[in-house]
Amino acid sequence: MNTYGIEKYGIINPTAVHRNLCVGDLVQRAILRGEGVLSNTGALCVYTGQYTGRSPDDRFVVDVPAIHDDIDWGKVNVPISHEKFMGIYRRMQSYLQNRELFLFDGYACAAPEHRFNVRVINELASQNLFISNMLIKFDEVPADFKEDFTIICAPGFKCIPEIDGVNSEAAILFNIDERIVLVAGSQYSGEMKKSVFAALNYLLPKKDVFPMHCSANMGFDGDVALFFGLSGTGKTTLSADPNRKLIGDDEHGWSKDGVFNFEGGCYAKCINLSQKAEPQIWDSIKFGALVENVVYDETTRAFDFKDESVTENTRVGFPVEFVPNTVRPGVGGHPKTVIFLTADAFGVMPPIARLSNDAAMYHFLSGYTARLAGTERGLTEPQATFSTCFGGPFMPMRPSVYAKLLGERLTETGAKVYLVNTGWTGGPPGVGHRMSIAHTRAMITAVLTGTLDNAPFAHNDIFNLDIPTACPDVPADVLDPINTWTDKAAYAAEAKRVAAMFVKNFAKYPDVPQAVKDAGPKA
Repeated sequence: MNTYGIEKYGIINPTAVHRNLCVGDLVQRAILRGEGVLSNTGALCVYTGQYTGRSPDDRFVVDVPAIHDDIDWGKVNVPISHEKFMGIYRRMQSYLQNRELFLFDGYACAAPEHRFNVRVINELASQNLFISNMLIKFDEVPADFKEDFTIICAPGFKCIPEIDGVNSEAAILFNIDERIVLVAGSQYSGEMKKSVFAALNYLLPKKDVFPMHCSANMGFDGDVALFFGLSGTGKTTLSADPNRKLIGDDEHGWSKDGVFNFEGGCYAKCINLSQKAEPQIWDSIKFGALVENVVYDETTRAFDFKDESVTENTRVGFPVEFVPNTVRPGVGGHPKTVIFLTADAFGVMPPIARLSNDAAMYHFLSGYTARLAGTERGLTEPQATFSTCFGGPFMPMRPSVYAKLLGERLTETGAKVYLVNTGWTGGPPGVGHRMSIAHTRAMITAVLTGTLDNAPFAHNDIFNLDIPTACPDVPADVLDPINTWTDKAAYAAEAKRVAAMFVKNFAKYPDVPQAVKDAGPKA
C-alpha cells in the first residue's frame, strides 16, 4: 500500500490512504461510510454536528520565538505553548492509526510565481471532497511535490480541555513555524479553508503581496473589480455577475503584477437562497458540490433553503468552474474598482458612497458590518461588528501590515473605492427592509461602467461620506438613507449612535495618520 509519506506526520499503519480521488469516488465513499446523502440535485448533503460554523474561541497560534514578534496577539490570535501543541498532536497521531485516510495534494494561489503547495489529511471523505473543491488541483501531482503547509483534520478526535489547555473538545491549532495546522473535534469544513487563508495572510506580506478577504471579477474588456466584506455582506452573490467573469468569490492576493485567486472553489451561504436572485449559486448545487447543514426532505431529498433550524450559516462548496464565465486560471490585472461591502442592520448607512484613499484606509481598518438579532444565542437586537481589514479573525499580523499594503496598491494603481451597504434601509429589521439586490446591482453596474463618475454627489455629515443623488435604475429616495425613514429625527439619532460606534472602535488605532482619522464618521 502506498502511504504517500504520511509516516513523517507520525501517522502509522493506516488501513488505506486515498490520494486525490476523483469526485465520484469521494462521493460514493462518503455515502457508503454514512457521512451524508445525495440530494435531488445530485449534491452531497452533510450535517456537521455541534459545530456549524467557525469556532473562534477554539483557535490558537503556537507561540515560539521564531514568530512571536510578528503576531498580533490578543483575542483573535491566542497563544498556546509548543508543549501543549505536541501533546494534542501525539494523541491525534494515535487516533488516526489504523484508519482509512483521505489525502489531497494541491495548491493555493493561481499566480505561478506565488504558488503555495498544500497537503490536507482527512478522516472524512466528505471533507476531502470539500477541500479538493476549494483548493486548486494539479492536472497531475508532480513527482517531486513538496508541501509548503499541511492540515490534518480529524473531527472524531476530541481534545481534553483540562489536559490540553484549550477551551473545549474542539481546537484549531495554527503552527506557523512548523507550517502545520491541526483541526480537532469540528466537522465544519470552513476551518480548513480559513486555515489556508490565515497561513497566506502571514506568508504573502513578506513577499510584498497584499492578501485580501474579497471576491473579484473581471469585465469582458479585462477591467478587474474587488469586493471586500464579511460573511453575509454579499461578496459571493455580487461577484457572480452574469455580465462579468468571476475570478474568485472569497480570497485573493494583490501583487505588483495584479490580482490572483487563492482558491479553486466557492463557499457560498445558502440561507434564503433563491434561483431568481442568485442563479449562479443555485445552479452550482449539483453533483460534485458539498452542502452543509441545509435541511432537506427525507423522502424527496429537496432542500428547504429557508429553514435555519440547524443553523443560519448554511453553506455549499463547489468548484469555481461551476459558475459560468469564470477566469481560468484565476488571474487578472490591477483592479480599477474596489468595493467595501457592509450589511448595516441599523438601517442608517447609505447604500453607496464614494471614498477617498484616506477614507478607504479608515473603512478598511474598521471593517464594519452588523449582525442580526437571532443569528446567535443571546443576540436580541442588531449588534455592530468591526472586523479589522474585513477579515480580522484570519489576520495573524498587525492591522498596519495589511493597511500599508492597501494604501500602496491604491496609490500605485489609482483604483476607485466605494462603500456599499447591502443591509437595511428605513430602519432595522421589523421596521425597515433589506436593500433590494436589484438596486445594489444597478449601483455597482453604474460604478463599474463609469456612469457614477459623472453623477452629482451630496455630503452626509454624520458618516462623512459623499453619496450620489442620482443613479440609473435606482429611485433617488433610496440613495439618501434619511429619505427612507418615516421619522427623520429618529434617523438622525440612530445614525449618530452608529457613527459614535465607529469613533470608539477606531480609537484602538492611535498611530494612524491624522488624515485617515479625519476621514471617518463624526460622533
